[in-house]
Amino acid sequence: MSATTKDQIVPNTEMTFTIATVPTRPAAKKTIERLMWMQDDKKRDLKMLQRRRKQKDIKHTIRAGRVWFDRPRATRTARCETGASFTIRVTPQIMNDVKSVVQYLDVK
Repeated sequence: MSATTKDQIVPNTEMTFTIATVPTRPAAKKTIERLMWMQDDKKRDLKMLQRRRKQKDIKHTIRAGRVWFDRPRATRTARCETGASFTIRVTPQIMNDVKSVVQYLDVK
């Protein structure tokens, strides 16, 4: 991670990132996926899937005289794969997250 790459990241700007290498640490993969979810189209997809899970996909069963809910896991709409790119507005709140994974990303 060079100093010039970190200097390219400016808060309160729209930036495009491309995944150059897939990180081996699961925490870094998850951070990149969370950053990818901040795109407007991904937010819309996640909201729609959340509403669907809440309305239709919950299965009710009775165990020991009580109603139990089987809630499905959230769908992953973004995958951390080499070559995938995403554009987000870099705010001061997410600067530390971006800087922690910038070594795996190409900044444009």
